[in-house]
Amino acid sequence: MATPLSDPSQSPLQTIAVVGLGTMGTGIAEVLAKAGRTVVGIDISEAQAAKCVAALEASTARGVERERLTEQDRTDILARVRTSTDLGAAADADLVIEVAPESYEVKQQIFRELDGIVRPETILATGTNALSVTRLAADSSRPERVLGLHFFNPAPAMRLVEVVSSVLTAPAAVTAVTDLALDLGKEPVAVGDRPGFVADGLLFGYLNQAAAMYEAKYASREDIDAAMRLGCGLPMGPLALLDLIGVDTARTVLEAMYAASRDRLHAPAPILKQLSEAGLTGRKAGRGFYTYEAPDSPVVVRDALTPLEGASLTAGREVRSVGVAGSGTMASGIAEVFAKGGYEVVIAARSEEKAQAAKARIGKSLARSVDKGRLTAEAAAQTLDRITPTGTYDDFADVDLAVEAVAEDLEVKRQLFAALDKVCKPGAILATTTSSLPVVACARATSRPQDVIGMHFFNPAPAMKLVEVVRTVLTADDVHATVREVCGRIRKHAVDCGDRAGFIVNALLFPYLNNAIKMVQEHYASLDDIDAAMRLGGGYPMGPFELLDVVGLDVSLAIEKVLHREFRDPGLAPAPLLEHLVAAGCLGRKTGRGFREYAKR
Repeated sequence: MATPLSDPSQSPLQTIAVVGLGTMGTGIAEVLAKAGRTVVGIDISEAQAAKCVAALEASTARGVERERLTEQDRTDILARVRTSTDLGAAADADLVIEVAPESYEVKQQIFRELDGIVRPETILATGTNALSVTRLAADSSRPERVLGLHFFNPAPAMRLVEVVSSVLTAPAAVTAVTDLALDLGKEPVAVGDRPGFVADGLLFGYLNQAAAMYEAKYASREDIDAAMRLGCGLPMGPLALLDLIGVDTARTVLEAMYAASRDRLHAPAPILKQLSEAGLTGRKAGRGFYTYEAPDSPVVVRDALTPLEGASLTAGREVRSVGVAGSGTMASGIAEVFAKGGYEVVIAARSEEKAQAAKARIGKSLARSVDKGRLTAEAAAQTLDRITPTGTYDDFADVDLAVEAVAEDLEVKRQLFAALDKVCKPGAILATTTSSLPVVACARATSRPQDVIGMHFFNPAPAMKLVEVVRTVLTADDVHATVREVCGRIRKHAVDCGDRAGFIVNALLFPYLNNAIKMVQEHYASLDDIDAAMRLGGGYPMGPFELLDVVGLDVSLAIEKVLHREFRDPGLAPAPLLEHLVAAGCLGRKTGRGFREYAKR
């Protein structure tokens, strides 16, 4: 990566024209002016140009109010920006950044006119995130000076900038805009010319899958969004994000991606077309997947699809004691969660020693909570006293709810459920924590399939708020109601989903991870650039390769195989690079090497 210039005045890009003064153009103009550049804002609408100036005045006033700027800073910034409705105002620009609507016709017209206006050495940049930079460059009389400069919204806050080269772009032009991005305090990522580039290329496939999941009535919009926020630590759920981006914009990006890739995962979900054509384009229209207080308002209001608050229509069963089968990290975490919630807990393992070790692990976890001030020593001691370790499932005879957290192997789980069926009393609920196996297969191993349900906790269970509650076609209503009530008592957010591979989170997460691997496999972008793009451009807490190495490449491959087998979509076939790494024993952090190498502990 290039080093930033120590003195912005030494940059060859001093006067910069921004064509298109919508939200993005206004944000870019603000970033440039704050970095000492002379900015010429151009828009065919006088009202839009005036709106841009008003937005800059308001933004810089807030900066002064928050003591991030002085009054003199504000005066200087505003003095560096002038607006015009005439493209001829770009004549003296060293760089023109075009952020007009996503249309080849509109952008090509702008580029053709600029050819006759700007100097021969001026760089022309398009802010597109969906159209071909190469196609735009080919129509210019100076294709070597045309590239993509893709900022993210809101431009003043988002650090990522994708610098997009076509096969025609001169390296000097790339260097100049990369240095500019660094001067602006941004993190430039170099990418090639393909629809969506890196961040949107990965993001929009995921958003499309979420829209299709909702359209199939697999889960409610609220549950899909909550699952991805709480299960993956994302700042927004996918459907709320589609409303923010604009449903019509998402459809345009996906159509461009599908035209290039022919990957069915990029074929826009029909609901995107239906909403777009009905004018329900998201926040800007006041209604999209959700309904908003007013156009452009972030405030969601109730509508006909909003779930009713309050108690379930079905009465649940009484749960006083819980059995947890297993002795690993997940089993220990789940036992700790139930004990903290006030339940008497029996933790059963294959031996008394393993069960005692699991209780000791819980004791250490509780001690850490005490040290951090999250729990009193008295509460920790009471929690630990509620846990009884045992080496036999016979001690589950009196539990009201039995939760298994053993190996992710269907035959192992089926044998366990057959054993629990014999041991547990009539009316006891049997739950599996599987993340990828069919819950109904566990249910069919018992004589009481109506009492079997999925409770998919996330690791580490004490910290993660989400539980996916998975009903099979055989699960009784009162069993579902009971598990929802229990989740509330242990302070977890329950989301409902049906019994199909991946449930909500993994079904949306792993195709995204698989697509990131394909990008590296195709030498489109580096691991570091992809991770940076998703952290900085998508607000993800971890980049895809950081996450894959933490989850474990073997675990990831197993889940991707299950998804591919269930949905039979060629786009879900595991990337060969992932299969090769697993075959080589490179499984991630746990083996010291996955997509990256790690220091030995």
